[in-house]
Amino acid sequence: MPTQWSDSFRQSLNRLAEALGNILVDAFHYLALFAIGGATVWSAVVAFLGMAAKGHASIDDILLLFIYLELGAMVGIYFKTMHMPVRFLIYVAMTALTRLLISDIQAHHRPDMGVVLVAGAILLLALATLVIRFGSSRFPSPAPEAHDRH
Repeated sequence: MPTQWSDSFRQSLNRLAEALGNILVDAFHYLALFAIGGATVWSAVVAFLGMAAKGHASIDDILLLFIYLELGAMVGIYFKTMHMPVRFLIYVAMTALTRLLISDIQAHHRPDMGVVLVAGAILLLALATLVIRFGSSRFPSPAPEAHDRH
């Protein structure tokens, strides 16, 4: 009889600890998502106000706004699905490299090996996106259950 009571108490304690742990993890996720989303919006607004103060927007500025857009979309998708969209990280990297490439060419006005290397990196990221898209369509992951974390 005492063994049943101790096992029952242990199971109840484990359920309570798991429930409390899930609440804390969810709270951290939401807090972190709101902080990242807020920082993204804040940075985008500051960048936009800087463009407005200059009176014009360069291609660098526009690509920077696209980076903020992709980061915001990534936060939104993660908020809705709780899954990190890796493709969006690759899109951000491609946009950042494109921005670097354009600003380098505008500043130096001469093509060199750095241009080829950055273009090659963009090509590799594009191929990585193709592989990820092919893999996810050919080998889809199983549909998550409604409460797979709880």
